[in-house]
Amino acid sequence: MVTTHDSAASWTRLAISLAIALVGNVGMWSVIIVLPLVQEEFALGRADASLPYTATMIGFALGNFLIGRIVDRYGIATALTGAGVALAAGFGLASLAPGLWSLTALQLVIGFATATSFGPLIADISHWFLKRRGIAVAIAASGNYLSGAIWPLILGGLLEGPGWRAAYVALAVAALAVMVPGAQLLRRRLPEEAHTAAAAAQAARARATGFSPTTLTLLLGLAGIGCCVAMSMPQVHIVAYCTDLGFGPAVGAEMLSLMLMGGVVSRLISGLLADRLGGVLTLLIGSTLQTLALILYLPAGGLTSLYLVSMVFGLSQGGIVPSYAIIVREYLPPKEAGARTGFVLMATIFGMALGGWLSGLIYDLSGSYRLAFVNGIAFNLLNIAVIAALLIRSGRPRPLTSAAA
Repeated sequence: MVTTHDSAASWTRLAISLAIALVGNVGMWSVIIVLPLVQEEFALGRADASLPYTATMIGFALGNFLIGRIVDRYGIATALTGAGVALAAGFGLASLAPGLWSLTALQLVIGFATATSFGPLIADISHWFLKRRGIAVAIAASGNYLSGAIWPLILGGLLEGPGWRAAYVALAVAALAVMVPGAQLLRRRLPEEAHTAAAAAQAARARATGFSPTTLTLLLGLAGIGCCVAMSMPQVHIVAYCTDLGFGPAVGAEMLSLMLMGGVVSRLISGLLADRLGGVLTLLIGSTLQTLALILYLPAGGLTSLYLVSMVFGLSQGGIVPSYAIIVREYLPPKEAGARTGFVLMATIFGMALGGWLSGLIYDLSGSYRLAFVNGIAFNLLNIAVIAALLIRSGRPRPLTSAAA
């Protein structure tokens, strides 16, 4: 049997997936960029202004889970085509939203469509690699952070001039122009026999943990909630935080871009580590570093220190979420990769949604973000505890190569 894993076709598919992800993931970040402008236009408190973001992440979470099942059955191309149309419609209608609640409802649609370019796209590309699965997943996942890094800079002129509504119209056009034709290039599916190549090794790994596949999936979901409540504090509120400190939203957008570019570097390094150390140990390393970075935010208050800490935070946490996808592929059935990866990533995104809202609520109650950082640190310790327990029970899995399969 001629394997198609780690082939030239695999790397070409990865490049196309990354290009689609750069546009398709913008729905997750656009609402953060426009948060201060929406708050001002609609005269909202910080917690209420965070509701469109929370709705976006709820839609993003549900989309990762439900669309993952569609990808398992029908393939990624069908899902991406529908997502491109839905994302364009969502942005177009949101640009006309008369108030908070209509915008919040449309952000739910935007989040759902955006999800196709994250978990389902990652699950699809994971089938095409064995020896280099870690770095391949990391590259595909980096499209999410690259999207968050480049779009604030691209949209900066529109935000300062015509405003956030014009920016949303531009995003609607971009989604339709890139995602629909790009999806047609991903119609080829991996041969059925390739899915069975590593199934026995993955089943043995799962048995070694002492957990059933369902229990292991739920534990990964719990850890994902903990890590992403912590992760959401700087990512969601850094623009608003900089505005409160008098530095302005433009500086906050630059800081978010710096954070996300650091996240891209972190994801690539974590992917290389995962190919050598396995997903569980890589996740534990990233989660520990994220905790240390959040602690550094507590004394930071000046412009220079915030830039530095934001860069450290990005370099610390970027590889965490892709590590969950790698763990799913290391321990759980390959034919259920879309659904199980989608469920775990859904949990991480619910953590982001919960954390974004909690941070806004804590700010409204306390008048500062200090306790919100402390809240993030506490949730991240929950994540570390779950992953450490899994590592102790299972040990470090050996890398899975084509030859071994």
